[in-house]
Amino acid sequence: MQLPTNPTEYQQLMAQIETLLQKATVGGGFDTLTPEEGTELAQLSELAEAYEDSIPLMPIKVPQSIAEMIEFKMYEKKMKQRDMARLLEVPETRLSEVLRGKRRVSMDLAKTLRTKLKIDADFILEHA
Repeated sequence: MQLPTNPTEYQQLMAQIETLLQKATVGGGFDTLTPEEGTELAQLSELAEAYEDSIPLMPIKVPQSIAEMIEFKMYEKKMKQRDMARLLEVPETRLSEVLRGKRRVSMDLAKTLRTKLKIDADFILEHA
């Protein structure tokens, strides 16, 4: 058994895993597999996981402005703009203006972004 090097080999590996899983399911559990089959299933699973871990993920867009960083934090926290304004203790209109680039970040808001959203102070200073 070796690490798959392409999607076709990975699919073949997954077919082997599926065969062993089906056998265990039909038999009533993993204890119905022979010790050799159990070992094989564990090894195949480790190979599949190693292959999956080797596949690069889509690059995440790195925020390039304070507005983008706030929007990223809203996404992370599954928050709406209204909820973010409450968290930051600013009026919704002020947050909206910051997000649209119509208003600069005040020192108080910068401090709040650092403490409540854990945005790096250097990032705030570079993009304010």
